[in-house]
Amino acid sequence: MDSYVPPTLRDGESYHVFISYSSTDYQWTHYLIEQLESYGLQVCYHERDFTPGRSVLENMSDCIQESQKVLLVLSPEFVRSRWCLLEANMSLFRDCLERKPIVPVLLGPGVSVPLHLCHLTYVEANNPDFKNKLLKVLCTPNQQLQSSTVVPFQPPSIYNGKVLQPLTAVNDEELYKWDSGQFSELEVPDQLRLIIEDHDKYREAVRIINRVSEDKVWLRPLWIRVIIYIAGVAFFILLVAFYWYVMEISPVFMFYFEYVYIVWIFMVLSLSCVLLGFIIQLGLWKMDDEKYILSELHKAVGKANLLLHEDKVLMGCRSNSKIYLVYVSLICCKQEIADTFPEKAEEMFQRALMFFSSGFTCSLAKRHSPFPQPSSSGHLEGGLCFCQYVSQQLRKDKWE
Repeated sequence: MDSYVPPTLRDGESYHVFISYSSTDYQWTHYLIEQLESYGLQVCYHERDFTPGRSVLENMSDCIQESQKVLLVLSPEFVRSRWCLLEANMSLFRDCLERKPIVPVLLGPGVSVPLHLCHLTYVEANNPDFKNKLLKVLCTPNQQLQSSTVVPFQPPSIYNGKVLQPLTAVNDEELYKWDSGQFSELEVPDQLRLIIEDHDKYREAVRIINRVSEDKVWLRPLWIRVIIYIAGVAFFILLVAFYWYVMEISPVFMFYFEYVYIVWIFMVLSLSCVLLGFIIQLGLWKMDDEKYILSELHKAVGKANLLLHEDKVLMGCRSNSKIYLVYVSLICCKQEIADTFPEKAEEMFQRALMFFSSGFTCSLAKRHSPFPQPSSSGHLEGGLCFCQYVSQQLRKDKWE
C-alpha cells in the first residue's frame, strides 16, 4: 500500500474530513474511521465531536467549517432518511462548503445517488482498491483536487431561505376543493427532526392546520348543502299542501285563516327565495369554497408559524393539499420591526407572522416575489426578506 501523508491543517481547520452517515451504518463507518485515523487523518463525526448543549445545525456548521473535506456514506437508509435533511442543511452553509470537496462513498449496491451528487465521481466501498482510492483523495490538498475524480462542491444560490421538502395531505387523492387537507401529526419529516428540536412543537403546529378541516368545513360539502336546501324546499311544499288541505278538504277551519292569502303570498315568496338562492349558490360555491378554505388555511398557518419561526422554519399554503416549508432566519427582520414599532414590537411582529408569513413562504418556495426587488439590500440575499415583504404588502393594501 502506498504511503499517504495527511494534508497540513491550515488556520481555522481542526479536521481533515467531516463524515456524515446513517445510524444504521454505524458499525461499518466507525471501522472506517479507525482506519483513517490510523493513517494520521483527523476525522470529525457527530457522536464524538458535536458540542453538547448546542443545536445540531450550529454544530454541523462549525464542524464543516473546521474540516477540509466532507465525506458522505451513501447507503439506501442514508438516502431515504437523511439526504433531504443533509441537503437542506448543507445549503445553509454556503461559505463553509464553497471550497470544500464532497467525497461520496457508495456503500453497497442498489443505492440511487441523489441528483445533486450525480456530477461527482463516487468511491465504491466494495472496490478491492477502495482504501487506496479514498486515502488518495483525503490526503490530497483541496487546491490540487481540480484535476482529480472528485469535483469541489458547488454551493446553491440560496443560503438563508432554503426551500425544504413540502408536506402533502394524507387524504390528497380524495380531497375536494371545498375541503381542507389533513396532514400527519405523528411523523416528523426527516428533514425537520434535527432542525426542530422540540418535536411536540411541530406536531402542535400541524394540529393547528388540521383544525381547519375539523372546524371550518363541516357545512361546506355540496351534498350537505343540497340536502339542507332540499329539506327547506320540502318544508315549504308541505306548508302549501297543508294550505290546500285546509282550503279544499276542511273548509270548516277556514274561519281561523281570515288572512290566509297573506300566508300564501309569504310561502310563495319564501319558496322563490330558496330556489333562487339555490341556483345562485350553485354558480358561486366552487369559487367561494376555494377562496374560503385558502383564507382559513392562511390564518391557521400564520398561527403555526408563531410556534415554528423560533426554529427558523416557516410554513405556507397555496393549495388545500400542500404545505410549503422554508428554512429562514427572521432575527434581523424582527429587530427591524422592533426598531420601527419600539412600543409594541412583539405585538407587531406576531401580527406580521399571522397575516403575512404564509404568503412570504410561498414566494420563497416558488422563487417568485410579487414585488420588485427594493433598491436597498435586505436580510435575505437574492430576494425580499420578511420585513421587506411585509412593508410592500402593507403599501399595496393601502393603495388598493
